[in-house]
Amino acid sequence: MSTGGFCRLPTGSVVVAIGLPSPAGDGATVRFLVHAANRARALTRLRNLGLRSVYLRGNTEPPTPDEITAVLHHPDGLLWRTTAQELWHSIRMLPKAPAV
Repeated sequence: MSTGGFCRLPTGSVVVAIGLPSPAGDGATVRFLVHAANRARALTRLRNLGLRSVYLRGNTEPPTPDEITAVLHHPDGLLWRTTAQELWHSIRMLPKAPAV
C-alpha cells in the first residue's frame, strides 16, 4: 500500500511524494519525490523505473516545503530516501531487487 500526496506549483507542474516498499526487499519504506507536468506523468516516471504498482489515492502525505525545494533543485527531478534523517539520493542510486 502506498501513501503520499501531491502539491501543485504556481507554474502548473506538480511535485508528487509517495512512500513505497523498498525494491531491495529489505522491509524498509522508501519515499520518492517526483517533479512532473502532472500527476499522471509523475507516476508514469516511477512505473518506467520498474515500480509497477504505483498508485496515488488521496493526498494524505503531501510533500513538505523542504521536499519540494529538494526535488526542484535536482536536475533529474526524481529523488528518494528511506528515513527522514537520511540525505536525498538520485534515482540512479536506488538498490535493485535481488535476483531470484
